[in-house]
Amino acid sequence: MTKNNVESFELIAKTLFGLEEVLATELRQIGATDIKPLNRAVMFRGDLEVMYKSNLLLRTAQKILKPIQVFEVHDEEELYHRIRTIDWPELFDVEQTFAVDGTTQGTRFTHSKFVALKTKDAIVDQFRDRFGKRPSVDPEKPDIRVNIHITMTRCTVSMDSSGVQLGRRGYREMQVDAPISETLAAGIILHAGWNGTKSFLDPMCGSGTFPIEAAMIAAHIPPGRMLEFAFENWHDFNPELWKKIQKDADQQITKVNTLITGMDIDPKAITIARQNAIYAGVDQYIHFTENDFLQHTPEGIIVGTMIMNPPYGERLKTKEEINPFYAEIGSRLKHNYQGWEAWIISGNIEALKYIGLRPSRKIKLFNGPLESRLDKYELYTGTKKQKNENH
Repeated sequence: MTKNNVESFELIAKTLFGLEEVLATELRQIGATDIKPLNRAVMFRGDLEVMYKSNLLLRTAQKILKPIQVFEVHDEEELYHRIRTIDWPELFDVEQTFAVDGTTQGTRFTHSKFVALKTKDAIVDQFRDRFGKRPSVDPEKPDIRVNIHITMTRCTVSMDSSGVQLGRRGYREMQVDAPISETLAAGIILHAGWNGTKSFLDPMCGSGTFPIEAAMIAAHIPPGRMLEFAFENWHDFNPELWKKIQKDADQQITKVNTLITGMDIDPKAITIARQNAIYAGVDQYIHFTENDFLQHTPEGIIVGTMIMNPPYGERLKTKEEINPFYAEIGSRLKHNYQGWEAWIISGNIEALKYIGLRPSRKIKLFNGPLESRLDKYELYTGTKKQKNENH
């Protein structure tokens, strides 16, 4: 926990659209303060402990950035000179490799790669002037990552404490076509409020991302457990604090007593899902089965939460195929899963109408670049009025 403002500093957690409030809740749980949800990001304050925990424990964050300067800039030359005023040797050594990521919004700066290139030139030139040599650029696995973000004329320069994409947990060695990202899967599970106290089913599990993320949540396995982070290469890195945080997190890992099921019609998908679960260390907690959701109702599963990511229409090419397919999903839910809570994410908003059930919640998300919607269905016998009267 941050003890006072002297020890704390501003941080930005990048996330996916629609997961900002979920991420804000996660941040509160690890002791962050001054939490402000933004667009695809959450701003907050924390000390080194909170920054380290952010990388290790947050399931819906993509990156944790530490802003070091914010200034107004109007053209590339001004950008170059402002970047050169930052004391880069104070932040990393000439022997360390680095990379610069750039993002731009607005009409003044339109090429993010050129902005990143000018930033890189300014950093390199400063080192060369001061030491007579320059650090090497490594775009793949640098020791240090610098992030530059320009909105109109406002430039934020940050140190990327993650280095890696936090969503790439390290367990998905194999995957089926167009898998859902680990970050989005975890965010949807947390949106659903599932915490491991009731059964979980993904009837179209593909590579197994939903069941694996569910098992990691239920077992309290840190999502960043298999990763190495850029902050470990920073000058102010505190290895004793980092080891303590890792040890404390590992001590929270527990056995899962809830039934988690992944089902798919494709035997290859089930093979891949099982292998990924082994990599994630949760294979003993997930029951994978090869079955067609539209033909089979799993026996012995206690009523719980179902989350599915059905095909959007890439393989089912026409409306004549995709709409009846979604109608069958709705019929199956209505007649075979009374008492369940079902969440469906789809990038085919039109096809969702054919589910034929009234969603109690609709949440706008993006699955990659594709605008999608997450719908919640409360499945019960009889009418909603009868359900309410029974409570």
